[in-house]
Amino acid sequence: MQKLDINLEFVGNYPWIYLYKVNDNKVIEKFAAEHGFCIGFQPIRPGQHFDFTDIKEILKIIRKYRHYDKIQN
Repeated sequence: MQKLDINLEFVGNYPWIYLYKVNDNKVIEKFAAEHGFCIGFQPIRPGQHFDFTDIKEILKIIRKYRHYDKIQN
């Protein structure tokens, strides 16, 4: 995302991974969890892979918050 000038911050609360900020804009929507916008789940057992919740929803939120500060002003 760096080439697209998008900075992402994530927060983890095992096994959930949340999208916390996009370009320093805090994500306030909740998705697939009660505490934030969950992008996926860490593997619980060895040999399992990372599972994303919904790639389309993740990209939609990234697009929304990419220029969120410009929309607010």
